[in-house]
Amino acid sequence: MFFSTAARLSFALALGLSASAKVYDIQVGDASGALTYSPEAISANPGDQVVFHFHQKNHTATQSSFAAPCTPLQGGFDSGFHPVPANQTDNFPTYTITVQDTKPLWFHCEQGANTAASHCGKGMVFAVNCGPDGSPNSFSAFKQAALQIGAELQAAAASSSSIAAQYSGSTTAAYGTATIPAEPSPIVVTETITVETSSWVTVYSSYVGSPEPTPSSLSGNVIKVVVGGANGELTYTPDHVSAQPRDIISFEFHQKNHTATQSSFAAPCVRLQDASGNVVGLDSGFMPVADGATEFPVFNVTVNDTAPLWFYCRQHKPDGSSHCGAGMVFAVNAVEDSPRNFSAFQALAEKLNGTAADNSSTVIHGASKGSNGAMAVGTAASAVFSLGAVAAAAALLL
Repeated sequence: MFFSTAARLSFALALGLSASAKVYDIQVGDASGALTYSPEAISANPGDQVVFHFHQKNHTATQSSFAAPCTPLQGGFDSGFHPVPANQTDNFPTYTITVQDTKPLWFHCEQGANTAASHCGKGMVFAVNCGPDGSPNSFSAFKQAALQIGAELQAAAASSSSIAAQYSGSTTAAYGTATIPAEPSPIVVTETITVETSSWVTVYSSYVGSPEPTPSSLSGNVIKVVVGGANGELTYTPDHVSAQPRDIISFEFHQKNHTATQSSFAAPCVRLQDASGNVVGLDSGFMPVADGATEFPVFNVTVNDTAPLWFYCRQHKPDGSSHCGAGMVFAVNAVEDSPRNFSAFQALAEKLNGTAADNSSTVIHGASKGSNGAMAVGTAASAVFSLGAVAAAAALLL
C-alpha cells in the first residue's frame, strides 16, 4: 500500500501531536469543602486534555468568558453538577475536555449561581491559557471579576429583604418548650425558566438564600444519599444538600432498618402534617437491610421547588430512644446562612430527643398551603416488602 508524501507528512504530524499531548488533572473542591480548582490556571497546547476530578460537595466545571466569569458561555463546555457524598474517598467522577487551540478558556462553578452563596462569586474559577500576571486577561483579573460579582450578590442579599430581616422573630417548637427562629414569610416569585430548548413560566414560594429555580437540566440530577451504614451509623450521608427543581434525591438504605420521613423544622421528629392534622409528608416506610447485604433498596424523591425540605428516621432503638433524637436527620435546601440551617435543625431534634416522635395523634402544624415541596417517584424493586416482612425484620435489625 502506497501513500502520497502529503499523506505521510500529515500522518507523521498527527502522530507526533498525539505522542506529545499532555493530560492535566484538575481537582474540583476537596474533602474540607474548599471552593477551589487546583491548580487554578494552566497553560496547555492543542491536543492536551484537561480532566476535572470532582471531590466532596456538588460542583461543576462550566465554561464562561472573561467578560462574564459567572455566566455560562452559550455552547461552551459544561460538566453538569457532580454531587459527591462526604464519605466518598475514591473513584471520584471526572469530566474531560480536549484543548483545541491556544486561545484562553475560562471556567467557573455554577453552584449557587446568582445568589449570595455563588461558588463562582467566592472565587471558584479556573483558566486555561490565560494571560500573564499584569496583563488585561490575567487569571488574577478574571478571579477578581468573579469575586466582585460575589460581593454584589452578597450586598443585594443584605438589603431590606436580607436573610437577617427574614428571620428576626422567634417562636416555640411544635412540641416541647424549645425556642426556635420563626419561619419567615415566603416570597412568591414568578419567573420565566429556560432550560436547553424548553421555556416555561413558574410561580413558586421561596426564601432569601434559596437556590435559583432553574433546573440544571430537563431531567434533573440524581443526588445519592446513603441512609445508615455497615457499622450501624445513624446518619444520612451527606446530611444536607442543595438541589434544584427536577433533581432527584435518591435515598439508598444500608444496614439496619431506617426510613426517610418528611417532617418540619419546628417538629423535626414528627411526620409533616397540614393545619387540619392530615399527614402530607413523604415517607419511604421502613427499609430493613441485613448485615452483609450487597444490594440496597432505594427511595426516590423529586424536588419540586427551592423551599427547604426536612427529613428524619422514625426508627427507635431497643431502649425506646429514637434515631431522630440521636441526630439522624436530613435536609434539602436549608438556608445555611440563616438561623434555620441544618445544624439548628439537627440540634433541635437532639434537644427534643424525639419527644412525641411518630405519634399519629399529635397534630403538628408544619406544612404551608398543603404542599410538601417534593414528590415521591417510587422505590426500586428491592425496596418493596410486605408489612409482615417489615415487622419481622424490624425486630431483628433495630
